[in-house]
Amino acid sequence: MTIKVLLVDDQALLRSAFRVLVDSEPDMRVVGEASDGAQAYELTRAERPDVVLMDIRMPGVDGLAGTRLISQDPELTDVRVVILTTFEVDDYVVQSLRNGASGFLGKGAEPDEMLNAIRIAAAGEALLSPAATKGLIAKFLAQGGSSADGGPGGLGSERLATLTGREREVLILVAGGLPNDDIAEQLEVSPLTVKTHVNRAMAKLGARDRSQLVVIAYESGLVRPRVQ
Repeated sequence: MTIKVLLVDDQALLRSAFRVLVDSEPDMRVVGEASDGAQAYELTRAERPDVVLMDIRMPGVDGLAGTRLISQDPELTDVRVVILTTFEVDDYVVQSLRNGASGFLGKGAEPDEMLNAIRIAAAGEALLSPAATKGLIAKFLAQGGSSADGGPGGLGSERLATLTGREREVLILVAGGLPNDDIAEQLEVSPLTVKTHVNRAMAKLGARDRSQLVVIAYESGLVRPRVQ
């Protein structure tokens, strides 16, 4: 199956470089290019890409708003948005994850790393570089970032109350950056059982993918960031 990719960046030269890289792979093809979030949303509806590589800082409608438009469209639930950023710790990146992005990738990433990220997102794994994503959220929250529904007694806590004990346990391990196989080994269950718990937790919490589970785990207070 060919992975359809949409490139979103206001720099035409950068989009061209990404296009050459993606189109060089036999299992991928670029289905469109956009220079802002509004155009990205319209092209996503028209082309139905599997993965959108979305820059954040763009004139007009930025990547944060573009990600929100895509993630809130019920017809685009299968589309995965990967945020491209030049900053490792950035509140806009965290907001993008909250708004439905499936992960983030540095613009300075090696070509193989970017291609692998596209494949991971397209496969539905969604959480790219688990330790890095977890670290970014942890650092941001440790610096005082929070959301309106986070914290004890907030909406985040209410949503967590819908989880079973095992689902909460799995959520904590997901937030720790562990893949299903490692979680299965630690809990002494099968990877399929872990996947079932993860899927049920996503359904109950309204999370699109694993990265959303990480955000919810931190914002609800279920997992606390370590302050270095």
